[in-house]
Amino acid sequence: MNMKWSIKLFRFSGIVVSVHFTFLLLLAWFAYSYWVTTGNITAVFSGVGFILTLFICVLLHEFGHALTAQRYGIQTRSITLLPIGGVAQLDKLPDDPHQEIRVALAGPSVNIVIAIILWLWLTLTQGPISLDQLDITTDSFLMKLMIVNIFLALFNLLPAFPMDGGRVLRAWLALHVDHAQATKTAAVIGQSLALVMGVLGFLYNPLLLFIALFVWIGAAAEAGAEQIKLVLSRIPISRAMLSDFQILAPGDTLSHAVDLTLAGSQKDFPILENGQLIGVVTQADLIDGLRRYGENHLVEKIMQHNVPMVDVNEHLERVTEQLENSECRLVGVTREGQLVGILNIDNVMELLQFYRAIHEK
Repeated sequence: MNMKWSIKLFRFSGIVVSVHFTFLLLLAWFAYSYWVTTGNITAVFSGVGFILTLFICVLLHEFGHALTAQRYGIQTRSITLLPIGGVAQLDKLPDDPHQEIRVALAGPSVNIVIAIILWLWLTLTQGPISLDQLDITTDSFLMKLMIVNIFLALFNLLPAFPMDGGRVLRAWLALHVDHAQATKTAAVIGQSLALVMGVLGFLYNPLLLFIALFVWIGAAAEAGAEQIKLVLSRIPISRAMLSDFQILAPGDTLSHAVDLTLAGSQKDFPILENGQLIGVVTQADLIDGLRRYGENHLVEKIMQHNVPMVDVNEHLERVTEQLENSECRLVGVTREGQLVGILNIDNVMELLQFYRAIHEK
């Protein structure tokens, strides 16, 4: 699912590239700042051009992750450019720690390669570059771009979530301990680093306070996600599925689906024909169908096809991944080929709420 308020730019290797509207606001702000500071339209175009070029490097960084993940059968549905950088929506992270390390390092490696190419070009055209020349305030477009790419590589290699270095650290730890413990340890290290940056930010540079907050929240989110994954890996689908449910037939009308919805708490309805699951009508489908066609329209005309099917003996971790990566918000649960339950992401979230209430006293 694409991020809201995003504008699709293009598709490459099956990956949709979008830009969030706030990124356009960032460009407008930079353009205004350059104009107020210089009053020179050439300086405005040069400044905005540098920001655009920088974000092309960020995009290439994200493609480094995405294309490396594709080598291991992991798809990336979208990359979205935001004012704070790029976000690649991978279906999942590799389970193999060695693969996770390669995927994590692929992004910073792209920035290092870009910096090396720029260094070679500048050396060939302007002569050897000394450390004194590495100044971000330089007027040289390519020099600034090289310095920023070096910074991006080093910053992303910080051993803290959500930076790539945090994922490398977690994967390295996972080679020695179980994945959950590796994530917990990496999160603690990341938050410790965030505290140090927070103190330094308070004393010297307020920007470090923002980075510290970003790292702290990222580490906490990663640890929380891993805990949820661990819980779901231990709970069978039968604990969360809806086993007492209403069904619809292809020839039922939308008004009948409305009656079933109002009579109970069920929001999504499986469509069965000759005992076989052939589709599903969600509440969103139903409302859209009523608006477009009226209550006498047949449910088979608006149902979603290709409903995922899972065995009742599977655990929730696997089915949750299916729900998150599928266009259909419902899965059919079967036992020996017969439909015995239905499950959507709301059922999983309800179960997690009860689990927390029981175990987190």
